[in-house]
Amino acid sequence: MNKVAVIGTGYVGLVSGTCFAEIGNEVVCCDIDPIKIEKLNKGIIPIYEPGLGELIASNREANRLVFTTDINGAIQASDIVFIAVGTPMSSTGEADLTYVKAVAQTIGQNLNNYKVVVTKSTVPVGTGRMIAEIIEGNRPDPSIAFDVVSNPEFLREGTAIADCMNMERAIIGSTSQKASDIIAELHKPFNTTVFQTDLESAEMIKYAANAFLATKISFINEIANLCERLGADVSQVSIGVGLDSRIGSKFLQAGIGYGGSCFPKDTEALRYLASACNYDFRIINSVIGVNNSQRLVIMDKLQAALKDLEGKNIAVLGLSFKPATDDLRYAPSLDLIPLLIGNGASVRAYDPVSMLEASRHLPEQVEFGTDLYDTVKHADACVILTDWDEIKQMDFKRVHQLLGQPIIVDGRNCFTNETMQQNGFNYFSIGRAPVLIRQQEVAYS
Repeated sequence: MNKVAVIGTGYVGLVSGTCFAEIGNEVVCCDIDPIKIEKLNKGIIPIYEPGLGELIASNREANRLVFTTDINGAIQASDIVFIAVGTPMSSTGEADLTYVKAVAQTIGQNLNNYKVVVTKSTVPVGTGRMIAEIIEGNRPDPSIAFDVVSNPEFLREGTAIADCMNMERAIIGSTSQKASDIIAELHKPFNTTVFQTDLESAEMIKYAANAFLATKISFINEIANLCERLGADVSQVSIGVGLDSRIGSKFLQAGIGYGGSCFPKDTEALRYLASACNYDFRIINSVIGVNNSQRLVIMDKLQAALKDLEGKNIAVLGLSFKPATDDLRYAPSLDLIPLLIGNGASVRAYDPVSMLEASRHLPEQVEFGTDLYDTVKHADACVILTDWDEIKQMDFKRVHQLLGQPIIVDGRNCFTNETMQQNGFNYFSIGRAPVLIRQQEVAYS
């Protein structure tokens, strides 16, 4: 059993700390935000992640998981210290390491015996060395040893608990074999593939993995745009391409592009790293450019369907960047809804879990529906931005009757063209021919 301190109770820190407790370690999750810690101690979870609340409750009851603002005490009492603070994108695209540097300084000031300091946050190559220098410069006794390890996370929002408890791989990078082995041992209960490497390579693996997945998304979206011009169906193309074991089917679903806390930030950070090395990373430049323009495809399709957005009522279904999370970071909805309003449309929006958070970021003109059906009532068109199960399982007959016009613009390809044809919708999706219903062919009156 290890004594583990996790500094930062955001998405990564909270999930990782809870899972480390679940496998039998004594874990202290700490944060400088007293309100967040107070809520956690009351059982109020600050993020939406299926299964997380129950896992936190069971580990707190078993006295394996504690939440505190006493960061100094947590560091002093631990054997392993995880840095899991935010590294937001700066205006230049560079990862902002302000919080990482502050934590490294605090660790140095509270170094009272040998500790393994582990970077869980996504950080640029070279950050581990920088952390070591900061700790060395702040430790009260130069004879107290420590080691730094890079152990990047690969959690997917919405399935983070399963991803951690059944992780595909644990990447462990360090200049110290002793420290690397300690963290490898910590991961044994996860029954995962452990890959031990050097510090810099571990830091690069995280960026390379996310950039490659982002590349697959942007690639299939480029193919989708070409399919529309040539009469092919990108859904069929994706299946056929994905059957190649060298390529695989994951991240080959055409749509309006990636969002969330990782891909936008990490691709920009990788581009900045390349620029700092005087390297023209042409592929990543294209990936970012394609993703930025892809979400605007929805506007083109709406204008094709309605001719003019001025005075039109648009129902928007789905606000979070993906289903099973309330995360709005870089979500397409944050770009598209202001564009709709700027073009004279009225917007009524619905999301199963993220409307409260969305209300803080979207224009005040946006109305929020109480449910899917309340949202689409009398709308001139319905736009789907997140493929929640609730949306994919909509009652077609009811939606058809409620809409002012039977028009659905689907940014996530939730339905087949055949289904929408049978149910009487004018249906515009990504990378497929539109379904256009003549008035006399409408299935519901």
